[in-house]
Amino acid sequence: MVAAMSEQPSFEISVYQNKYLPEGHRVMDAVISVSTADGGARGEPALTAAQVIMIDCSGSMGGEKIAEAKRATTAAVDLLRDGVAFAVVAGTTHARMVYPAHHRMALAAPTTKDEARAAIRQLLADGGTAIGSWLELANTLLAGQAAQVKHAILLTDGHNLHQQPHELDATLERCRSRFVCDSRGVGKDWSAKPLRAIADALHGSAGGLPDARALSQEFRAMTDAFMSISVANVALRVWHPRGARIRFLGEVYPHSVDITDRRLAVTEKVGDYPIGSWGAEIKDYHLSVELPPGDTLFEEVLCALVSIIADEQELAKGLVRAIWTDDVALSTKVNEGVAHYTGQIELDHAIQQGLDARQAGRVVEATARLGRAVQLAAESQRHDTLKLLDKVVDVVDASTAKVRLRAGIEQVDAEMAALSTRKTVPWRKARVGSQRENPS
Repeated sequence: MVAAMSEQPSFEISVYQNKYLPEGHRVMDAVISVSTADGGARGEPALTAAQVIMIDCSGSMGGEKIAEAKRATTAAVDLLRDGVAFAVVAGTTHARMVYPAHHRMALAAPTTKDEARAAIRQLLADGGTAIGSWLELANTLLAGQAAQVKHAILLTDGHNLHQQPHELDATLERCRSRFVCDSRGVGKDWSAKPLRAIADALHGSAGGLPDARALSQEFRAMTDAFMSISVANVALRVWHPRGARIRFLGEVYPHSVDITDRRLAVTEKVGDYPIGSWGAEIKDYHLSVELPPGDTLFEEVLCALVSIIADEQELAKGLVRAIWTDDVALSTKVNEGVAHYTGQIELDHAIQQGLDARQAGRVVEATARLGRAVQLAAESQRHDTLKLLDKVVDVVDASTAKVRLRAGIEQVDAEMAALSTRKTVPWRKARVGSQRENPS
């Protein structure tokens, strides 16, 4: 079940599927669950690391927000272990160095931390917002480091007003696979879309903090997670047979992220999908494969071989299989894990589409999509999401998707709802029999 190499983190892959297909059907779906037991090999030295913290210093950050941002940035710097490279960047319509003063990174030590604290205290709120320029500077700083793990934190309180969406997209493409970035919105006037885009492209998390007083705890948690990473630059390697194709591959827990188009070709039948850096954690992926014709009844075929790759070493592997059958009872049984995550993805799409329609004034479409979102959230017991949706719509009957749009809602409630379903809930039940297929 596990193929682990010496002196490497202990990864495990489990595959959950119904391997029986009806005659003539060619699509196989499976949940690929990847986990690390303890985050890494015991006794191994910590990975070399580098972190850049980007703080929105636009004019709207004045008052409590900039004060709490400075307190949170200091708390994050305090957590860095000695020897970690770090820098603090102030973001407005351009990016500038806060610490160190020049375009380089410092090594964490008592002296440099004291210097950083002093520099952070001088931050002022004045200017506009061009998030891409902040990421460009972070990318340049981190590119100059030989660290095994590269991480960034980005905090903003506003919309990316001084940059076009395609400009941010181009920046994210240049930053892709170079570092992990966690993004946060603070206050009540930020936009979810750039935060989701950053998190999706750079393997990070995205969140909103309406109360700035929560920033310090959030920054400590993000930095602590970064310091716990034990393996960098992990890839999910997928082999498929000749004539087959990967219809879809996406992370479905703990976040909903489509990574289908991130394939890096190894051979015609093998592709690597970067999945970031890992500590002790569990992530689930939804893999959908379209098989070539050739459905001989009761003959088992291999749909895909999925491996965890780090430093060109295979750390674990799992097999996705298929058997064509004329037994309707076998072929119509839906795997619970696949059904669960398919519903989570539909919920995410329904909320995004509903909020976009609401923003554009398409009331009928918005009501229908958000009603469906409420229905899906109720069915999957997503109480956190229901609570957020209740601030956007008046729920008449969740079971029939009947809702009414609320008038005069705070925009931050819509943005929080837009981020809520990027973070998914796990499918964790007893998995036995044909539900689970592991490599021998």
